[in-house]
Amino acid sequence: MPIYEYVCMECESHFEELVRNGHDPDCPDCGAENVRKQFSVFATHGTAEQPGFGGSGGCCGGSCGCGH
Repeated sequence: MPIYEYVCMECESHFEELVRNGHDPDCPDCGAENVRKQFSVFATHGTAEQPGFGGSGGCCGGSCGCGH
């Protein structure tokens, strides 16, 4: 069962809801049925390795002519 983000068109409350059977939920703050599903962006947390340049430690490893 997916979790979707919604915004209430009556009170402008933003909330997330576990959706069952494809039915849009009522607003948990004001009880209105007029809610809209929002587009979500997938996010990850953690660190990512940055690509190196020429395998020699970046620009000052000699690949850009900075004198080393």
